[in-house]
Amino acid sequence: MVKQIKKWAALCAGLILGLTAGLAQGLEIKPDAPTQYTVKKNDTLWDIAGMFLDKPWLWPELWRNNTQIINPHLIYPGNVLTLRFIDGEPVLEVTSKKNRVTLTPDAERTVKSLNPINLLPWSAIAPYIQQHEIIDPGSYDNLPHLLGNKKASMLFASDDLVMSRRNDRANDQYRVIRKQSTITDLDGNVLGIQVHHIADATMVEASAEGEWLVKIAGSNAEAKRGDKLLDTEPKSGADMALVAATQSQRSFIVGSLHQHELLGKHDIVIVDLGAAQVSAGTVMGIYQQGPTIIDGESPEYASENNSLLTIFDSSSTFRQPAIKVGELVIFSTFSRASYGIITRASEMVRSGNIVAQP
Repeated sequence: MVKQIKKWAALCAGLILGLTAGLAQGLEIKPDAPTQYTVKKNDTLWDIAGMFLDKPWLWPELWRNNTQIINPHLIYPGNVLTLRFIDGEPVLEVTSKKNRVTLTPDAERTVKSLNPINLLPWSAIAPYIQQHEIIDPGSYDNLPHLLGNKKASMLFASDDLVMSRRNDRANDQYRVIRKQSTITDLDGNVLGIQVHHIADATMVEASAEGEWLVKIAGSNAEAKRGDKLLDTEPKSGADMALVAATQSQRSFIVGSLHQHELLGKHDIVIVDLGAAQVSAGTVMGIYQQGPTIIDGESPEYASENNSLLTIFDSSSTFRQPAIKVGELVIFSTFSRASYGIITRASEMVRSGNIVAQP
């Protein structure tokens, strides 16, 4: 009986996390999908796809057999999308609404007055990111930092002149950044330093008493002693013209942008995959796995203080299957970690949740 239960648990985990390529490409229309929708100016293809599909990253499958939609990237505000079924297969048709300009009594020219909508534009993500980024620990430690000013102030606002440590090179423009948190994986290995933008700074004097003199400008918040100076442009994301589901990566959520414990839709999470392992536009499922259960006269969770796991009694332990609770899209990658935005969540998402094939 024990072996049967363990086999069932393993099978469940395999069904949930080990999806086959064929199943991943299945096209399922949501039960509450509209039969008709008029595209609006600020819509994204991702939002529209989410109205019709449980797997919005498969939106080209819905439109590829429709000759009316030559390029599904070129859908304009005012277009009317109609959902139909042909031989049992869903098809999305478009009715184009165009402005017409009369050239002669016998001729007309069609002119599109609006730009096509984007799949997942950066403008839809930017409000949640607020110029945060992740820097390698060594690079962060070597950045110059603010020392103080002639007024002995502890905080500095726009137009204040502040002394700073110098480093090997002097540039005209800097960003004042502040450490928010140290990002580690689940084993405690440091992945990077998360920083956020405090203000801008302009170089005034590069050799004032052996240090730098900078002028604070464009403050988002008051700068303070110890804040670092970064001479690179903020890492800005780009509009996503293409998204695709991951086929092989399996990793973990190791933190969030604002260090919240419970996360939901549109929250920004940190995944322990770097730029060499994942790219912007990758769709990943989010999974929760319950604690290991130890069977006995009184079953216990492995996390309970009075539980005792031994390698000699492994047949009495049961690993629960991972259950899908949401999806995310990777939108910005760094050396050893990446930012993802939660696009769907049926339960609260937490650090330690698994990310894998959606």
